[in-house]
Amino acid sequence: MDLSVVIPVYNEIATLDAIVAAVAAVPVEKEIILVDDGSTDGSREKLQQFENQPGIRVLYHDLNQGKGAAIRTGVAAASRDLVIIQDADLEYDPREIPTLMQPILAGKADVVYGSRFMGGQPHRVLYFWHSIGNRMLTLLSNMLTDLNLTDMETCYKLFKREIIQGIEIEESRFGFEPEITAKIARGRWRIYEIGISYAGRTYDEGKKIGWRDGVRAVWAILKYNLRP
Repeated sequence: MDLSVVIPVYNEIATLDAIVAAVAAVPVEKEIILVDDGSTDGSREKLQQFENQPGIRVLYHDLNQGKGAAIRTGVAAASRDLVIIQDADLEYDPREIPTLMQPILAGKADVVYGSRFMGGQPHRVLYFWHSIGNRMLTLLSNMLTDLNLTDMETCYKLFKREIIQGIEIEESRFGFEPEITAKIARGRWRIYEIGISYAGRTYDEGKKIGWRDGVRAVWAILKYNLRP
């Protein structure tokens, strides 16, 4: 099976060269789909340098719409057997992608989440309350989906392409994570989790998610699990 790697980009000029090189080095047949979500820091101009490189596609939003909107654009353009979401900020290590693919390649899974909280891999030590917030959102999601995930909010979500392209992605910002989890649970697809490493950023280093996104995530958990 080959792979589409969808990379939403918003003001990530400092890491773009490194993330594209890291994903390109993954020993898997793949396409890389970069979606610029209205960047204003030079990322848009930097992405133009990748437009003619083999195996790379670059798509643009004229205005910033949010991570979920960039994922929606990238997923719609994906053409390979599997689709994975990859952040552009180097918090997640592309060298672990082949491991995430294994449960699907073995015929055991339809969807694989990379969990930052399963242990066994190195983690940068950062914000206590941020980690508590992630765990509480996962707990609330699990209560309504009846799943036993350890990390619902993880970026690393890997899907069979027909599954993710068959789901309407409604959330345009960070509500994507609980929305897609609710819809995957409702579809009763087989989900696996695999422990991954995590090199988190500080807010000074460019981390963008904040408490308002946590509030929206709670709303998304309730909305997509409780509506008919």
